[in-house]
Amino acid sequence: MKVYLVGGAVRDTLLGLPIVEKDWVVVGATPKKLLDKGYKQVGKDFPVFLHPKTSEEYALARTERKQGSGYYGFTCNYDSSVTLTEDLARRDLTINAMAMDDKGQIIDPYHGQDDIKAKIIRHVSPAFIEDPVRVLRVARFTARFKPLGFMLANDTRKLMYEMVRNGELDHLVSERVWQEWFRSLSEIRPDVFITTLRCCGALKVVLPELNQLFGVPLSPVLYPEVDCGEHTLNVLRATCKLTDDAMIRFASITYAIGKGLTSMGQWPDHNGYEQLGLEALESLAKRLRVPSDYRKFARMACQYVAVLQNLDDLDANEVVAVLEKVDAFRRPLLLKQLLVLCQAEWMCMGKAFNLSDIWEHALVECQQISVQSVIEEGYQGEKIKTELHKRRVNRLQSILKK
Repeated sequence: MKVYLVGGAVRDTLLGLPIVEKDWVVVGATPKKLLDKGYKQVGKDFPVFLHPKTSEEYALARTERKQGSGYYGFTCNYDSSVTLTEDLARRDLTINAMAMDDKGQIIDPYHGQDDIKAKIIRHVSPAFIEDPVRVLRVARFTARFKPLGFMLANDTRKLMYEMVRNGELDHLVSERVWQEWFRSLSEIRPDVFITTLRCCGALKVVLPELNQLFGVPLSPVLYPEVDCGEHTLNVLRATCKLTDDAMIRFASITYAIGKGLTSMGQWPDHNGYEQLGLEALESLAKRLRVPSDYRKFARMACQYVAVLQNLDDLDANEVVAVLEKVDAFRRPLLLKQLLVLCQAEWMCMGKAFNLSDIWEHALVECQQISVQSVIEEGYQGEKIKTELHKRRVNRLQSILKK
């Protein structure tokens, strides 16, 4: 029985990056042998075990054979005769198909070290096409390593296109789409996840709501990209410069998806895109099972980002109404998060967003109105909200001069 460190930990060691987690492969063992040593089995489809002291994952070396469609269409062989080279062959990318023994020696049968030096993201073997999740993983790894200068190999891109053309991505489990997209949002360049999927035709299959933004015109007076899809990518890039909050980044991609659904008669201003966007967002979130906090914030962004950017068009009554609708009095952080999106969009238009301080000052002024004092004066039920709104408006009128 031999144990090897494999996958991302080996890759990141060679790249000089922090090791987030360690995965191990055990060669020449059986489930009984590991159980006898105190390991705890957690895998169902194939044996994965937790180390009795470190709780790190140890998997028996295995091979996989395609027998059906999609991610689950595999049978696994984890016989003790399976070699390390055979186990590494089933992995997606050469940079992920390396191992390290207990002496620190690298086992690299598929030339991952060469691809690291050349900064190439390349598939291990033609068996790459058997698993549709690999298209998403490649897009995510490209997003991760793009800042280091890595490029996607042309032959890998062609295989991804072939998988799309053959309908293999139609079998993707929706949760895996969200999982890979969500993980990409924490990378330095999450926009590359989208562009990589688009370059092989996968975006129209897994995220059609985003794909239909491309080719839809915007006003050249305001938007230098003159294209909804390209502008969305630029807003995402700008957002990433302002925050690493994945929820805000998600909203930056989705708050304007309604513009991809407007008719030609609504171009290039896209009047009414917000309602169309809410419907598309709900469909996307339901299909991918997006977490409720991400869904709610993205809906709020869809409804109010444009409103927040047009403060000059609002009177005191409307300003208070917006603060109430975005739940700023109970959760002031939500207003700050929405204002980040406003700032990002204005950055894309070459302008400085100078309204954040005014919105936050308006909130602070309104917070001076005590809810408790209103209650003590005898107001009850809905009348409390009505009176609070009225007093907040009165306080803001002198500030906004409206």
